[in-house]
Amino acid sequence: MKLIVFVIVIAVSQVTANYLLNEKWIAFKNNFEKKYAHIAEEINRFEIFMENLKKIEAHNENYNKGLVSYTLGINQFTDLLHHEFLKQTSGLINHKNILLNSNQTHFARGYEELDSHVDWRSKGAVTPVKDQGYCGSCWAFSATGAIESHNFIQNRVLVSLSEQNLVDCSTINNGCDGGNPTLAFYDIIRNKGIDTEKLYPYQDKRGQCRFNPHSIGASVSGYKVIAAKNEEDLKHAVATVGPVSVCIDASDLRFYESGIYDNPYCSGLNHAVLVVGYGTSKEGLDYWIVKNSWGTSWGEQGYALMSRNKNNQCGIASQASYPVVKKYN
Repeated sequence: MKLIVFVIVIAVSQVTANYLLNEKWIAFKNNFEKKYAHIAEEINRFEIFMENLKKIEAHNENYNKGLVSYTLGINQFTDLLHHEFLKQTSGLINHKNILLNSNQTHFARGYEELDSHVDWRSKGAVTPVKDQGYCGSCWAFSATGAIESHNFIQNRVLVSLSEQNLVDCSTINNGCDGGNPTLAFYDIIRNKGIDTEKLYPYQDKRGQCRFNPHSIGASVSGYKVIAAKNEEDLKHAVATVGPVSVCIDASDLRFYESGIYDNPYCSGLNHAVLVVGYGTSKEGLDYWIVKNSWGTSWGEQGYALMSRNKNNQCGIASQASYPVVKKYN
């Protein structure tokens, strides 16, 4: 019995020594301010981190060989299991049963020639990347991002809007338990506006509704829905109108770092983001420019380039919509 206990102690001591001396683990904890309740939890997270690191390094070896078009990297999710990541970041409710009403019309594209590259960031129409934290509120960030951009396009003022306003007050959505950007537009129409981020800051959890009609940063008069699974219509909307809220399958995006994300098996919908542009790489790969809500330590400073014209990959054109923002005199 004593021998067994001795062996276990030696094994635990060896694991402890490994993680204490691992430079990447130490850097990870420092960079992302990771704190663990006790030594057993830290050992568990270290082992998860090392397994994820193996996947990241193996993928990047394939990138260096020219076999894949994007890289992976260490970020705030590297000490999480896949289901933990999904629980933290997913927050989409499918809107198939959404009722159409007089405020909502379908986007009808024109026949004008479009620019080969569009990026609304370069026009000053996109607010800085935000972080939804441990709350399934991606739908709110997608909605506010779209309204912020369209408010700039209409009124030439870029104002950060309150996701917390939606998390707390959007009765048609479910706060940190999920929602849909199109439904958020609908609720903002009903409430006759949305407060500013400055006066109604994000709390990373659902609370009591504190909407103040005197703190409104933008108002929405309607919204338009783009034909499902039609990437050409989505391209026209982004080019001629502005950024568009979309729903995607983000299941395997957790370690994305750079390049054009390409996953032919990516088709379900579990996350909402904002398309702010599109383009084509020098290698001839078409892509969407996507603003995420996982902070700037993820991806390309919070953005991803996602494959375009690949049979609606990751469902990016399956549920796309944008707000019609009121123009002020």
